[in-house]
This record gives sequence, C-alpha cells and structure tokens, in this order.
Amino acid sequence: MKAIVQDEYGPPRTLSLGEVPIPAPGADDVLIRVHAAGVDYGVWHLMTGLPLIGRLGFGLRRPRNRVPGMDVAGVVESVGANVTAFRPGDEVYGAGTGTYAQFALARPGKLARKPANLSFTEAAAVPVSGVTALRAVGQVAAGERVLVIGAGGGVGSFATQLAVAGGAHVTAVCSTAKADLVRSLGAEAVIDYTCEPLTGTYDQIIDIAGNRPLALLRGLLTERGRLVLVGGEGGGRWFGVIGRMLAARLITPFTRQRLDAPIALTRTADLDTLRDLIEAGSVRPAVGRTYSLAEASTAVGDLAAGNAPGKLVITVD
Repeated sequence: MKAIVQDEYGPPRTLSLGEVPIPAPGADDVLIRVHAAGVDYGVWHLMTGLPLIGRLGFGLRRPRNRVPGMDVAGVVESVGANVTAFRPGDEVYGAGTGTYAQFALARPGKLARKPANLSFTEAAAVPVSGVTALRAVGQVAAGERVLVIGAGGGVGSFATQLAVAGGAHVTAVCSTAKADLVRSLGAEAVIDYTCEPLTGTYDQIIDIAGNRPLALLRGLLTERGRLVLVGGEGGGRWFGVIGRMLAARLITPFTRQRLDAPIALTRTADLDTLRDLIEAGSVRPAVGRTYSLAEASTAVGDLAAGNAPGKLVITVD
C-alpha cells in the first residue's frame, strides 16, 4: 500500500511517500481503509522527536512507527477475532496507528460510528482535536466568561464551539487571518494577539498556545476561575512545556483557582458525544485546508507555521 514513511527524526522533509505492507490485524484490531486523516501537533512531535524526553516512548534514535498519523476516518476492511463492535463496511472515525496510509490499524475502543452528516474529510478533523477540546472545556456553565487562546486552530475551533454550546460568552484569541473563522464559530469577542494585549476577567481560560506566563493568565482569572493548559509548543528541547504543566499542578493546592493540564485520550464514549453534538448541529469541524497523501510533509509544515485556519486534513482516496 502507499504510505508516508519516516526513518529518522527531523523536519517535514523527513516524511516521504513510499510503499509498505498492509498491516495485518491482530485479534483485537480493526483494519480500516483510510479515506482521510487529520494533522495535529502529536504528529509534529513524533516527526521531530521533540521534546527529547518523549523519545522514551516513541523511539530513542528513530520513530518506532515508520508511518505517522493518528486521526482517521474510513471504512472497516476487516476485524480481529475478538472484535464485536464493528464489522466490515462500517463507516468509522477515531484514532489509529499509522493513518497516513491507505490502510491503518485501530483498537475498537478508539473508534466510533462516523457522524452521518459529515464527509470522511470532515470526520477526520474531529477525533484528536475534538476530544482534546471536550476534555478542556469540561462542564462549562451558562453565562460563564471563557477565554480561548489559540481559538483559530484545530483544538481551539472545537473548544470555542463547545463553550458556546454550553451557554458561555466566549472571547477568542487568534491572529488577524483567523478572526473571521472564530467569529463564525460563535465567539462574541476576538482579541488579535498580533496587535492587542489580553484583557478582561474570565471564569475559564483555555490556553492552547502554551507560551504565556502562568502569572499573567492567573491575573485574568476570577478568584475561583479555571485555567486549562492544552499542549503548547514552547519550552526547551528536553522537556518542552511539561515543566509549565508541572508548575501549574504544584500551584493548584495553594490557590482557590484551578489549574489543570488534562490528558485527553481518544475513546469511543467521547467520540459518541462529539457525534451527537455534530449531528444535532451544535458543533462542526472547521476544515482549513486539505492535502493529498503525497503532500503530507507540506501539511505538517503548514501546521507548524501556524498560518492555516482550522484543522488540516490529508485525503487518501
């Protein structure tokens, strides 16, 4: 099958189109014929091998998995002997392994039925970013004031919509080029970080950009407000933003404010929740650009540059 392969850590040019065997599903696996795959920062981290501490999990000298990609939308090709939740022909979306390919494996607990009102391209934009946003927003209360920093990207576009769907008043922080997008998603106010400072007081701040001091963000929170740190691309080569997240956890016991850094794992229950919201019209994926499989390196490069609004998607069929 055709697939994007990588044999060393490095910039996007280390990704190339090649031929690899179709993966054989084990007893607990689902083999998916991939129609589309999303582009997220997890792929960038696995491509660059940064922060370096992450290589303990995904390969010390080179990527343990030659084929990158996690987000997936496609059709079940076959299932392992122990899989009962899905059968060949089912249209699914979720998280898999090596999804930048014509076929990919996934565990049934990371898949769900594809939203009926989405194309495969749209569905592939949802799993990783949508679940991350769902965990970050949590149980927002009607009337709360929510600040979403990085609202114009994959996670931010979902976080904005989820907060709005919960009845919150959302202020979105993004660049000039993404302002129209976040307004279309329901943001009541927009702060252009390229020319405006962060102002206001908020019940919840969701920081996806990951490069502002905790003291600055806490100063924008109410006395019992919640700060949620989602990923981030700052920090040093060894630990990245892990130090910032640890600092937030250490501060939390000594303040009335809540500082969270949730870990979002893609699971069927969350995908079902997102599907229900999408089919009800409360949330929609904001697909910014699409790329062919051969253009995967360009897609990851565009993601890292931060210029494209919404979620980037690779189409495979």
